[in-house]
Amino acid sequence: MRPLLLSLPLLFMAPALAQALPDSLRMSCASTRALVQQQGSAVIATGPNIYELFVTEAGQCYSKRSEPAWIATADQEKCLVGQRCRDRRWQMKR
Repeated sequence: MRPLLLSLPLLFMAPALAQALPDSLRMSCASTRALVQQQGSAVIATGPNIYELFVTEAGQCYSKRSEPAWIATADQEKCLVGQRCRDRRWQMKR
């Protein structure tokens, strides 16, 4: 019973937390890129109920690989905002 009571406030906070994310579709390319650069990493909404972590350096991806992150912003269809981390995938040779 006690864990249930402690987790109830999180249910009501979840929508507020989701709304607090910066939205790339409402920001300019320059301001979205600056946000990532200033903070070193940032979670940014890129569409309805879609969000992703963007970083400034490949070293922030730890055991994952990085790739350039091009996303849509209010003023550009493709804006380079930084890097995104991806799982390393082992490719088998045929």
